[in-house]
Amino acid sequence: MRRGIALAAAVTVVALTASACGGSDSDSSSKPKDPKDISGTITYWDTSDAATEAPTYKALVKQFEAKYPKIKVNFQSVPFTDVEQKFKSAAKSGKGAPDVVRTDVGLMAEYASLGYIAPLDGTAALKDTSDFNATPLNTAKYNGKTYGVPSVTDTLGLLYNKKLLKKAGIAKPPATWDEFVADSKTIKQKTGAFGTYVNPDSYFLLPLLYSNGADLADPSGKKVTISNAAAVTALTTAKKISDEASMKVDFANAYQNMQTAFKNGKVAMLIQGPWSVSDDLTGSAFKNDEANLGYANVPAGAGGKAQAPTGGHNLAVYQGSRNLDASYLFTQFMTSTESQVTIAKATGTLPTRKSAYTTEVTANSKIAGFKPILEQTARPRVALPQVGSLFTPLQQNYVKILQGDESVKNGLDTTAKEFQKLLPGYTIG
Repeated sequence: MRRGIALAAAVTVVALTASACGGSDSDSSSKPKDPKDISGTITYWDTSDAATEAPTYKALVKQFEAKYPKIKVNFQSVPFTDVEQKFKSAAKSGKGAPDVVRTDVGLMAEYASLGYIAPLDGTAALKDTSDFNATPLNTAKYNGKTYGVPSVTDTLGLLYNKKLLKKAGIAKPPATWDEFVADSKTIKQKTGAFGTYVNPDSYFLLPLLYSNGADLADPSGKKVTISNAAAVTALTTAKKISDEASMKVDFANAYQNMQTAFKNGKVAMLIQGPWSVSDDLTGSAFKNDEANLGYANVPAGAGGKAQAPTGGHNLAVYQGSRNLDASYLFTQFMTSTESQVTIAKATGTLPTRKSAYTTEVTANSKIAGFKPILEQTARPRVALPQVGSLFTPLQQNYVKILQGDESVKNGLDTTAKEFQKLLPGYTIG
């Protein structure tokens, strides 16, 4: 799955009028003593790829119904690109919302702030929390409560062509952004391939911001931080990479061209996520030589850390569900170790539970490659309801900076002012 700008417009906080949703035959006012006593119908919105991933989730639903025959699950496949607006519209109106929804981690704070999803602490949905990797679990938290259960996860890493690095005399992938630029020049000089291809999507800028000690905003201090000194350092580095290390970017078709160049050996290194690997392996550089694809942490910056954003999907329960008990039980089942192992083996997505990284699961080279990256460098995005809407002005000004139409400082100052409009009560600092 391509990762990019996750969300769109700014959010207006509204109160939720809880109402009927996918269906119910039971009253959740008193929790049954035995899960097998729970009955009723629930609706589940699944956003996995309908062709390649959804069959696995459908099979798990059948297993759940076999285990709990008194519960019927209405499985509905909803495109990832449509689910945000569809869910918000249904939840706001109180009509047609699912009992359980598979949601991008970047939406959790917004849904929670609007009162659309239920806190899960102390419910049957959230079981064995110590088994979850801390970073995916943190994506489900907002204002001290847990509003989702991590299902699958991902992050950004450095993918590289081992043969090109070896041909250039480079023994190991770059550990810092300065090394990244220097190695790119060496690769170009000795192999003819470009060092990298800058993806101008602002999501891919986050490792540079994080590794230089910068972020979009600081909720605790109510400050917009996108134009501070650390952010200027990060964007200055991004501009340097674009000018000195990257193949010329086609801004109209950047993602597609980036992928094509890398998988066919025209580019040696990319900042990318695990969703790209299946495509990478179709190219001439890796098709018959999967071992040529290397995995490493994103480079570290002036802040001394290598950090990348955490992506993936959580299962969330609609606050207005009239069958919360069945919804909690279903959420627990679909995020259990056994279910995550099944999902990982069938789809190649990364589990969120430590116990799900079995020998069979890590036999997948992509999962094995990204597992240490996830553990060492992944961190949650800032937990703001408006975080998705912040990417739009950042994207616009980032492109201007890369194209040379705006200086780094002026571009970030403009971005900060746009952020301030979206974050009432925040100061720029």
